[in-house]
Amino acid sequence: MEKVMVSTDEYNGRYVAMKSFDDHTIVGVGNDPESALKDAKSKGYKEPVLLYIPEKELVHIY
Repeated sequence: MEKVMVSTDEYNGRYVAMKSFDDHTIVGVGNDPESALKDAKSKGYKEPVLLYIPEKELVHIY
């Protein structure tokens, strides 16, 4: 089963920091990982979960 963590297109192509894997509340956003983490930490979140939200309909090969 697929778990949807971010259900909006608002953050496509950017990094987001969430409270945790269980709580998907977005607490930081940035164009790079450092910016998203800095945004979350400035709001008091010491260890947020970091995700990259790909552009819509863009294929990523890892």
